[in-house]
Amino acid sequence: MSIVQNLENIKKELIDNNINSKVIAVSKTFELSHIRPLIDHGHYIFGENRVQEAQKKWQELLTTNENLNIHLIGGLQTNKAKDAVKLFSCIHSVDRERLVDALAVAEQNLNLKRDYFLQVNTGNEEQKSGINIKHTEQLYHYAKDKLNIIGLMCIPPVNEDSKKHFEILRELAKKLNLSELSMGMSHDYLQAGLAGATYVRVGSKIFGLRS
Repeated sequence: MSIVQNLENIKKELIDNNINSKVIAVSKTFELSHIRPLIDHGHYIFGENRVQEAQKKWQELLTTNENLNIHLIGGLQTNKAKDAVKLFSCIHSVDRERLVDALAVAEQNLNLKRDYFLQVNTGNEEQKSGINIKHTEQLYHYAKDKLNIIGLMCIPPVNEDSKKHFEILRELAKKLNLSELSMGMSHDYLQAGLAGATYVRVGSKIFGLRS
């Protein structure tokens, strides 16, 4: 089955369940030649994990296709903030004050405004990026006058029921009066959509397994 058909099947499944989530096609590690059929089909929202890889892949194409929206869904180092702001229309991984400051400076220097999600570590996993649940409100109030924070993002622990974490994120967003939720991947995007995700991040279910 083609990647275009894979994407259409996912969109149909969401629509059939009365879900309005936008699909971010997670194209990390895939060459542009592999991704291009989706662009030609009219899909323009893609997700990348690393700034450097995304620069090589998308920088030139972004100058000729203004419809493209490339989202950063992986962790971001403060020293890459300027490159990230230059390239990505939306960054899903804001999780600390130093990064907020670096992104705000980058926006000012580049005269650009981007959209941002705070990444919440809903499982309080030490090895995972994201702000602790109990510190999220504090970070939001620190960031909201410096950056355009539109919502919250999470990656649930692999060995736990995703639904619980999606509900935690939804309630936290409601408390902060944020309307956007970035949650759900290839294995649980439908669950995420039913829980209120406005963006689902789908990779292998579209492109196949990464080598």
